[in-house]
Amino acid sequence: MRYISTRGGMAPKKFSKILLGGLASDGGLAMPETYPGFSAAELEKLRGLSYSQLAFEILSLFADDIPSDDLRGIIARTYTAESFQSEEITPLKTLEPGLHILSLSNGPTLAFKDIALQLLGNLFEYVLAKTGDHLNILGATSGDTGPSAEYAMRGKHSIRVFMLSPQGKMSQFQTAQMFSLQDPNIFNIAIRGVFDNCQDIVKAVSNDSNFKQKYHIGTVNSINWARIAAQIIYYFKGYFAATRSNAEQVSFAVPSGNFGNICAGHVARMMGLPIKKLILATNENDVLDEFFKTGRYRPRATEETQHTSSPSMDISKASNFERFIFDLTGRDAATVKQLWRSVDEGGSFDLADTPLWEKVKDFGLVSGSGNHAARIATILHVHEQYGILVDPHTADGLKVGLEHREAGVPLICLETALPVKFSESIIEAIGHEPPRPAGYENIESLPQRYLVMNADADAVKALIAEQAGL
Repeated sequence: MRYISTRGGMAPKKFSKILLGGLASDGGLAMPETYPGFSAAELEKLRGLSYSQLAFEILSLFADDIPSDDLRGIIARTYTAESFQSEEITPLKTLEPGLHILSLSNGPTLAFKDIALQLLGNLFEYVLAKTGDHLNILGATSGDTGPSAEYAMRGKHSIRVFMLSPQGKMSQFQTAQMFSLQDPNIFNIAIRGVFDNCQDIVKAVSNDSNFKQKYHIGTVNSINWARIAAQIIYYFKGYFAATRSNAEQVSFAVPSGNFGNICAGHVARMMGLPIKKLILATNENDVLDEFFKTGRYRPRATEETQHTSSPSMDISKASNFERFIFDLTGRDAATVKQLWRSVDEGGSFDLADTPLWEKVKDFGLVSGSGNHAARIATILHVHEQYGILVDPHTADGLKVGLEHREAGVPLICLETALPVKFSESIIEAIGHEPPRPAGYENIESLPQRYLVMNADADAVKALIAEQAGL
């Protein structure tokens, strides 16, 4: 398996070469040259495998330059009942016949991103041990990637983490998860601005090839292909748990701000998983919903990005959307490069009157959006009707998923986080605090260690250079 760039300017590379690098050298995103596929017979052989066994069957197709025994060992160390509170890793909760929630938030930081980032931490450590190199990870978080990445990388040999977050825009619990870490290889940076400012800094630094090479800059954001590859696994696992035969189709409802989570579902569908619909749910920052309804992709300016009660989706520039457009164009890198030239200059593009717009429906993607009132109502309804408590982002997914639900087609909503991370909304919905897992009782009162900086890529570069240990 070799990887190319969505913008066509990167020579094909092996998985281990793109694992540490983040953005491609031309500013695009790494993509496999072709998607591996499963026939009906091959899918049947996957049914019934454990999570670790299934992970190996899928990841070995994308990371074929890692010896099989080594990859099995990395997977076995990652997906344990101790780390994810269940032998199943991602157990399926059935609300009623044909309506399910895929539990993805039982990892160390209580968010779905643990599933990919725990794997990335072990992959990074493995590759760095082979090469003798070190890595300075630069990331941006709207709430969940940061804690998941830091808990996966804390104490890792030869790895430093510089994590950018929008000052005051995350929940108190999410903030405390990150800022209370005292590990010397973790640097938390609160940026005066919104998530998109943080993401823009990561891209600006990643696009400075000399700086990136000198300081060994890598990323854990979902622009890293390994994140997507790791998330593909739970689509297969969820499908097998909700069906009895591969003749059945399912639909997935996916809360998504950066298009990473649902991008993994798109790839799973391209690989042959019988997915009828991928239902994308946004919050009030509805850039992606606007595209799938109108054909226009218009990222919002900082001042237009709303601060909502599902803050991890307060994103107006969806990095992974470029991967979908790459597939939509038939992998025409020149067209993608042209479209994103406009986006990178602060503009937009509109496919409504082009042949590409007609092709969107072939990918099974539909969308909708939620708002605060709908989130609170959904949290209350699910709690009263089914005795299950969901977080605000999962509530967005359920709300939009139910709007697109079809009779006879199982609907699986992807859980994004445990409710404890968003206590204010839970209290508003049901009148009392959500339950707190052991070990998190007083996290908000712990001492916090972080820096506050302006949205300035050069200032972030200076900090990395100062702390990189070269």
